[in-house]
Amino acid sequence: MSDDTERNGHPEPMSRAELLGVFAFWTMLAVLTAANRLADQREPALNVVSRTVPIALAFQQMYTWALLTPFVFWLAGRFSIDRLTAVRRIALLLAIGVVVAFSVDRLNSSLVATFLVRPRFAGSAQPGGRPGSGGFFSILHGPMILNHFILYIGVLSAGFARDYFFRYRSRERETARLQGETAQLEAQLAEAKLAALNAQLNPHFLFHTLNAVSSLVERDPRGVRRMIARLSELLRYTLDGGHEPEVAVGQEVAFLERYLEIMQIRFEDRLEIDVQVADDARDALVPSLILQPLVENAVKHGVEKVSGTGRIEITAVRHDDRLVLTVGDNGPGRGNVDNGDERGVGLRNIRQRLEQLYGSAQSLTFLERPGGGTIARIEMPFQSRTELRTTAIVSTEGE
Repeated sequence: MSDDTERNGHPEPMSRAELLGVFAFWTMLAVLTAANRLADQREPALNVVSRTVPIALAFQQMYTWALLTPFVFWLAGRFSIDRLTAVRRIALLLAIGVVVAFSVDRLNSSLVATFLVRPRFAGSAQPGGRPGSGGFFSILHGPMILNHFILYIGVLSAGFARDYFFRYRSRERETARLQGETAQLEAQLAEAKLAALNAQLNPHFLFHTLNAVSSLVERDPRGVRRMIARLSELLRYTLDGGHEPEVAVGQEVAFLERYLEIMQIRFEDRLEIDVQVADDARDALVPSLILQPLVENAVKHGVEKVSGTGRIEITAVRHDDRLVLTVGDNGPGRGNVDNGDERGVGLRNIRQRLEQLYGSAQSLTFLERPGGGTIARIEMPFQSRTELRTTAIVSTEGE
């Protein structure tokens, strides 16, 4: 049932299977009624009147109700009961029921008067009653409006149950559709948030990189040209592929190495870089540009504050179903990190993107580095494009 159908008050039309079910139901009642009348030995008239008469009349009565059932079901759907219109609609349905019951009784009485052949002794007085009273004749000749009204109430109740079932199923379908649309909107909202976070990070990254370039303009013009060349490569990466929410660790590290080349030019011989990526972690998916703010933070709060050679260590390893990324420096320690960049754009952006992508299954922590310095540690679920592709294929085959 569509929503428009339900709102406009139009009942669900009966299907072919339902019509066959109605026909079978009333046929069964006709058979039982006919059998019961033939088995009634109290009516001596049955010894004279043809036995096909009560059978035919039983089927006629039940098939009359079979023809009326779709109409009564339509009434149940058209005048469904609710709190606002309950009394008025019930009164209307009961009035219609009285009319239907009276009409069916008149029809049956006319057929009985037309087709029933009375026996010769039908006019003779029966003990304790009027001529021809008792048994089959009393059933067919006496007014049965109440019986037909009860049948009407039963059919109407079945119609209400059917109408409620279709309305309930329609609401379930509508709920499922709305849930699907809600999930789709939530996914689009999540993608929009990630895109906004990426858009926020790119200007931040560019601003700090240009500051590094400007610091060498006067004292190392050749180094500036190399830095600008690396910066153009970084910008090309952010424009071509940086919009993706997740990239492989190998791709992220390749981008990071270009950024580190700029930092090495800036610090000349005062910066050492150590990058260790395990083979089984190279294909893992990580948020795009997730390591660059950590390296920037290590440079700002670590390398810049070291009088001698600064050192940055980057690792990516897999532990069962978890991926662990670390960025360490040999600076003065985590106190500067807690008081500084935790309130800045870079680390706040990392936390928000991790939360958006992995929920509570991720963490970003800062630890003391043995021998001095700080280690930024990211832990997240391990997943790769190969595993995601395999999962998608298995899911498709399962459907």
